[in-house]
Amino acid sequence: MEGVTSRTLLLSQGYEPIKVISWQRAITLLFLGKVEVVEEYTDDIRSVTLVIKIPAVVRLLRAFRRHAKPVKFSRVNIYARDHYRCQYCGKKAGMPELTYDHVVPRSQGGRTDWTNIVTACYDCNRKKGGRTPKQAGMHLLSQPVQPNWVPAMTIRISTRSVPEAWQDYLYWTGELRED
Repeated sequence: MEGVTSRTLLLSQGYEPIKVISWQRAITLLFLGKVEVVEEYTDDIRSVTLVIKIPAVVRLLRAFRRHAKPVKFSRVNIYARDHYRCQYCGKKAGMPELTYDHVVPRSQGGRTDWTNIVTACYDCNRKKGGRTPKQAGMHLLSQPVQPNWVPAMTIRISTRSVPEAWQDYLYWTGELRED
């Protein structure tokens, strides 16, 4: 049961895609009464006393609240907080063109935390060097803060590997292209 039928799409109560889980996890959630099966694959799971179709799409029966955890400090979350924009010149760029910068350099006692790290392009990071923005004659577009939100989660799936059973539950933005 490798490949397409080994994955199950988990939907929220309102039929919004949440994530992809294993078919084993889907079966566990089904027997715990936490989900209903919306779509099935043609393959079966067999035991001595039971034959069940592998779930392709399942929907949570009750809404769940994620416990408020502090946002993890990471490079990706810093870029997301700063909207993938250099906090000195405002240039928007992809991850390969960005780095992060200590506002107060470590050599001057600056810490590596949410309130002292900003997204920077390589040119601005070099220009600033081991100085504070004021010492370098540069201006921060926004003061760094610890976010209280988690950046939007995206489920990335190749159009070639999307099971047919999922197609009615995925929302496509832009133009679909075969990978």
